[in-house]
Amino acid sequence: MKNDYTDSKFKELLDKLQQESWQLELLISGFAIFGLVSSLDLLVNMLNEAKAVESYNEYLYGIALVACWVLIINLILHVVLRGLWIGAIGLRYVSGEIEYESLNYKKRFTNHLKKKVGSFDKYINTLENYCSILFAITFLYLFYIISFFLVILILVLISNFFMKLGLFSEMTGALLLVLFGMSFLFLALIVFIDFITQGYLKKKEWTSFLYFPIYKIFTIITLSFLYRPLVYNVLDDKFSKRLTFIITPIYILAFFFVTSNSIRSNYISAKEYSSVHYSDNNNYISTLEKNKYIKRAAIQSKVVKENYIHLFIPFKENIEDLIFDQNKDLEPEDDKRGFSNGIFSSKDKVNVQKKDSLNFLYLKAFKKIFTLKIDALKINTNFSFTEINNQIGFETFVSLKQYTEGKHIINLKRLTTSIRSKKIENKHVIDIPFWYFKQ
Repeated sequence: MKNDYTDSKFKELLDKLQQESWQLELLISGFAIFGLVSSLDLLVNMLNEAKAVESYNEYLYGIALVACWVLIINLILHVVLRGLWIGAIGLRYVSGEIEYESLNYKKRFTNHLKKKVGSFDKYINTLENYCSILFAITFLYLFYIISFFLVILILVLISNFFMKLGLFSEMTGALLLVLFGMSFLFLALIVFIDFITQGYLKKKEWTSFLYFPIYKIFTIITLSFLYRPLVYNVLDDKFSKRLTFIITPIYILAFFFVTSNSIRSNYISAKEYSSVHYSDNNNYISTLEKNKYIKRAAIQSKVVKENYIHLFIPFKENIEDLIFDQNKDLEPEDDKRGFSNGIFSSKDKVNVQKKDSLNFLYLKAFKKIFTLKIDALKINTNFSFTEINNQIGFETFVSLKQYTEGKHIINLKRLTTSIRSKKIENKHVIDIPFWYFKQ
C-alpha cells in the first residue's frame, strides 16, 4: 500500500523517524567510513595503473578518490559531533540544566555566561541540528562533485569526438571545436555563478527568463534533478546555509594546503620521470614503490652489476594504435579492446602457428617504433611480451660488454602522431641514468 505524503499518519511516521534518525545516521556512517577507508588503497592502485598506461580511467578513479575523501572527512566529523551529542544527553540525565548561580562566579561572568553559553538544552539542540544537516550535506557534496566532473567529461568526450573524426586538423573542424568549447564553458560558468550566489539569477525577472533554458539543459547534464530537493531544503534554512558557508572554505583551505609544496632548492627538485641528471626510483624495477607502476620505461636497478641491461617498456593503447596505422595488415577486423565480460564473450579458437606469426610481426613493428641508445650508441635489439607487477609490456636485454665502468645514460625515443599536423614524429620518451660496475 502506497503512503500518501499529505496524510497525517504519514507525517506522524516521518516525525517519529526524524527523532530516531540518529541511530541510522551512526550505523550508516560507521559502515561507510569502514568501507571507504578500505577502498582507498585499491583506488590509489587503480589510479596509478591508469596513469601508467595513459588510460581515460585515470579521471574516473581520480573523481572516485576525491569523492571518497570528501565522504570520509564529513562522516568522521559527523560521528564526532554525534558522539558529543550523545555524551551531552547522558550528562543532562545525570546533571540536568546548567546552574550558573551554584558556580559562585561574580555577576559580570554569570551574566556573560548566561548570554553566550545559554541553556544546556539549547546546546544539545544545536548539536542535533549540526549533526543532522551535516549528514545530509555530506551526500549533497558528493552529488556536487559528480555534477562538476560530468560537465568536464562531456566537454572532453565532445572534443575527442571531433578529433576522432579527423576534423581537428582542418580549419572548419578546429573552428567548430573552439566555438563549441567556448559556448559550453560560458554556459557552465553561468550555472556556476547561479550556484555560488545561491540562486541569484532566479530572483530577477529578466535573468530568470534568460537563465531558465540553460537551467533545464544543465539539470539533465549534471543529474541535479536527483538531488535538487535537498539543495532547496538547505537553502531555505538560515542554519543550514550558515553551516554550508562554514564547510566550503574549510575544503578550499584543505585543498590549498594539500596541493602546496615546500621548495628547498633552486636546482634540486623531485621530477616525475628520470632524466640525465635525476634518477627516479620508479624507473628501476628493484626500487619500484608499492602500488606504483612503470610509466615510461624501467631497467633492473640503478647500479648494474650484470653484464646486461634488462629494459621494460609498459604497454599503452596509443602504441598499438600507431602500430596499426603503420601496419594495416596487423589491424584486426574486429577490435576487441575495451571492456568485456567472460559470461557473454565467446572464446575464439585461435590457430597457434598463425598467432605466433602475428606476434612476430607485431613485435617487429613495435621495434621500429622505438629508438634505443646507450650514451650516443644506437642499440639494435629484439623485444618480447612480458608482465611485471601485473603490468603487461615489452622487455629486451642489452649486452654491456663493450661499455666501461661508471655512469651511463639510456635514451629512449618513440614515434608518435602529432595531434595538430597528423605527422609522424620521433619524440623523446625518457633518459634513465645507471652505474655499471663489473662483478
